[in-house]
Amino acid sequence: MLVPIFTLKLNHKVNPRMVTMGKFDGIHPCLTAATQAGKVFIHNPHTRGQRQVAHRLSQSAQDSDISLLNINQAVSCLTAGSLGPNTTGDTLLVGSQTNLLAYDVHDNADIFYREVTDGANAIVLGKLGEIPYPLAIIGGNCALQGFDYEGNDQFWTVTGDNVRSVALFDFTGDGKNELLVGSEDFDIRVFKEDELVSEMSENETVTSLCHMHGSRFGYALANGTVGVYDRTARYWRIKSKNHAMSIHAFDLNADGVEELITGWSNGKIDARSDRTGEVIFKDNFSSSVAGVVEGDYRMDGQIQLICSSVEGEVRGYLPASKEMKGNLMDSSAEQDLIRELSQRKQNLLLELRNYDENAKVHQHTHTHTEIQRHTLTLEDNAKATPGVSEGDSGMGVIPANTQLQTALAVRAATESQRAHIELSISTPNETIIRAVLIFAEGIFEGESHVVHPSAQNLSGCVRVPIIPPKDIPVDLHVKAFVGGKSSTQFHVFEITRQLPRFSMYDLTVDPDAPQPTGRVTFGINDRPQRVVMWLNQNFLLPEGIESPDVTLTCLRGGGLLSISMESNGEITLNTDDIDLAGDLVQSLTSFLAIEDLQAEADFPSYFQELRTTLTEVDEFHSVHQKLTAAIADHSNHIRNMLVQAEDARLMGDMRTMKKRYIELYDLNRDLINEYKIRSNNHNALLACLKSVNQAIQRAGRLRVGKPKNQVISACRDAIKNNNVNALFKIMKAGTASS
Repeated sequence: MLVPIFTLKLNHKVNPRMVTMGKFDGIHPCLTAATQAGKVFIHNPHTRGQRQVAHRLSQSAQDSDISLLNINQAVSCLTAGSLGPNTTGDTLLVGSQTNLLAYDVHDNADIFYREVTDGANAIVLGKLGEIPYPLAIIGGNCALQGFDYEGNDQFWTVTGDNVRSVALFDFTGDGKNELLVGSEDFDIRVFKEDELVSEMSENETVTSLCHMHGSRFGYALANGTVGVYDRTARYWRIKSKNHAMSIHAFDLNADGVEELITGWSNGKIDARSDRTGEVIFKDNFSSSVAGVVEGDYRMDGQIQLICSSVEGEVRGYLPASKEMKGNLMDSSAEQDLIRELSQRKQNLLLELRNYDENAKVHQHTHTHTEIQRHTLTLEDNAKATPGVSEGDSGMGVIPANTQLQTALAVRAATESQRAHIELSISTPNETIIRAVLIFAEGIFEGESHVVHPSAQNLSGCVRVPIIPPKDIPVDLHVKAFVGGKSSTQFHVFEITRQLPRFSMYDLTVDPDAPQPTGRVTFGINDRPQRVVMWLNQNFLLPEGIESPDVTLTCLRGGGLLSISMESNGEITLNTDDIDLAGDLVQSLTSFLAIEDLQAEADFPSYFQELRTTLTEVDEFHSVHQKLTAAIADHSNHIRNMLVQAEDARLMGDMRTMKKRYIELYDLNRDLINEYKIRSNNHNALLACLKSVNQAIQRAGRLRVGKPKNQVISACRDAIKNNNVNALFKIMKAGTASS
């Protein structure tokens, strides 16, 4: 499908996931990537010998086609694209853990250099919603920030956890771009400007996102999973023992539909059908793939798929010519079809042989029974010899009325077992369950769980403990092997059961348990019966619950949750877990199709922790300023000492020179110690800022629609103005004025 047309060996290492393509002069595409020692290299084979060297940019000693851009910090993300109206070509954007640089490569000039307190883990460039100009949007420490071409902060919102991947495209089909965000809390969130419009839960950190076509997009997870979504519906996914380093959409068979190209940690490149996930092309590098991009690198009017390895090997691919492609596709399609039909034939023959042998055994046993009990009818015989008719060979046919029954029950913690959900799988007759295979995302390690009772414990019922790690609905795909006690062949029953979102909550309440002090209150215009329907759909409650007023024990972390509804439609949720309160609000409003919801909230213990965190942020900021000043002071001392030491050496005054170098050694040691303190201080500050951003996100999740956006925006303004009292007022009341 793809033919390699060029290979380059660049004498520079390439940082994984930090590869882009930019036309910095508006004409020639240049492969650009982050490399070691805080540098970015720009490979430009098109204008040899014409570049000037100035400012941050310098020529590479190893390769005349490469320019090096000195960032002086570890690069955490980069991209290139059209940012402003005044630049000739594309702008290069480079993010680090503390800054964002927008650089004009063509003119060797900074466009802007901004401090970003929340860091930059992922970056995307383009138009968002109704904002009329492109934004450089960075995802960092639970926050998203967008800068215009002048470096002005034009967009800010919070998200659930540290951001690892971002993408811009028209998700909703309204002609305007939405922002997709993948984060460390396993969620893919979709923002229409600062409004959250969709959430998809995965079972690992979302490391890559890429738009394919229409509303379809590809994603990759930290556990080696890659797949495709169409809006909120997952089309397909596959899981590998290797990690997906880079994903990219590229139409390699000229059918107008882009395939998903994945570069893997073992050096493999593969292309998969966007519809089925089937591999239609693959190639191998000798080292891990760092990035996959596209561009007309040969300047011949054809777009190539360009893959780079971490060792600096670059390959360009083109789709095969039509004639060659026709032959390739026809022959490979025929071979695939023959292989698939052959496999199906083998499976059907095996199945037929099993049925034949079972039928013989059944016939033999049935005849034997007729001779013994010739007075019984067929129905009587089924009752008289319940279960499986078995012969000497150990094969059996199970009764026609055999069904697989499942039940879910909440089990509180005991001395020998943790609190869990019990899934019981049973048959209604004397058949036995030989083994159970359960597939469920995010519950079991490796996503599947096998229960294989020992020969002494065989029965028609198997109980499996399930402990969901967080409150998300989970589909349990169950396969049970059912047969007789001495059967060697079994019937496979398949059933899917959904575990409700809030399953780890029990109606059994300890009367001595302390009442929760946290609460959130809001009003709805709906009947209590609708709230009861929501309760029964989302909790594992016994039948017959008809009141929306319930009190439950949280099995995962202890503590109580009480839900009550007044006759005027006012609902109060009492819990000390602000995350749980937010999840309940979002789940209930989604069920009742409420678009805007204002709420009042108070979580005294959580708000007290947040107050402490904010005090720590101030302390870390002041320590940071003092340390920066001290380091600058020390640096000046070092310069002076060096000059004095060199003067003494030139004058032959070895005693003074030795003395100055000893002082220099001590100063350098102090400087290193101060740097370590500063580094620890910075990491502690980042952790505190993450907590603050998460607090804003949590306060937002207690509301829905416009009130949610207003809370997030007002909280940020309060933090910018260092107005702590206003911040807590907004979090409690939902507005600053109340």
